Amino acid sequence: MKNLTNILFASALAVALTSCEKSEPAANNVTLHFNNTFKDKTIVLGDANSTQATINTSANGQTHQFSELKYVISNIRLVKTDGQEVPYNINDLDKGATVIDHSKAATLDYVLSNIPTGDYKQLKFGLGIKQEINTLDEVRFPKFYATASANDTKMMWEWGTGYRFTKIEGFYGSDKKPLSIHTGSTLDGKREDPSTYIPGVNAYRDITLSLSETAVVGKGSPMITIKADFDKLLSGKTNTITLTSGRGPNDNATPNIHTADQMVKFVDNLGGNSKNDNSGMFSVVSVKN
Repeated sequence: MKNLTNILFASALAVALTSCEKSEPAANNVTLHFNNTFKDKTIVLGDANSTQATINTSANGQTHQFSELKYVISNIRLVKTDGQEVPYNINDLDKGATVIDHSKAATLDYVLSNIPTGDYKQLKFGLGIKQEINTLDEVRFPKFYATASANDTKMMWEWGTGYRFTKIEGFYGSDKKPLSIHTGSTLDGKREDPSTYIPGVNAYRDITLSLSETAVVGKGSPMITIKADFDKLLSGKTNTITLTSGRGPNDNATPNIHTADQMVKFVDNLGGNSKNDNSGMFSVVSVKN
């Protein structure tokens, strides 16, 4: 009888261990890793005299380089293989938005926590912030507000109520003219009278990317590597741009001069034109399960 009891106990233990091995957590993390490049070369920032900074040549033969590179990612959603869309804190900038700052390696990895177990085939996110929450609300979103307003970030417009979505500084041409391109949704109205403000250009762009292979969330926590190819800034799918400095309506190299119409050309190149291009400069290069 004792031997039979031992056998039954051993069998029950084996079943329990097998069940534990097969069980999966209800959720796990997914890491989005951003690699900012010119074509396939990771960007190195530098000033006008740097010998290390990455220099790119546009489709129109114009050389350019960056000294500062930042952009906002928000409204993140993962799509399962069965088509179910899983939103990630899409209405909470403190928990679901981040500033990618190429000068700070820690910001290039954004961890999505508690993603439900499952198989995922697609990633969606916003370049910038959708209009309904694009307000400088320090009370509602104190963490994101502090990040965006920090002295070394400055992802806020000098006037109006919204955030900058991209902030690019650098130099172009053989004589290293200043390059300064800032994008973000705008307001129309009288600058000195907030009561006249109405929505202007909507610079938010929704990005849709198919994963290079299925991301399996469960026992593992996948890393999705996303390439942001800033060669598309001037040589995009929608526009081929030549930088010029000046005070005319077609000049575009500095934010205090270029018009909203000129800004939209950069926005459509970086984030897609929302018509026949929903990826812009972004692509998924790998999924590590």
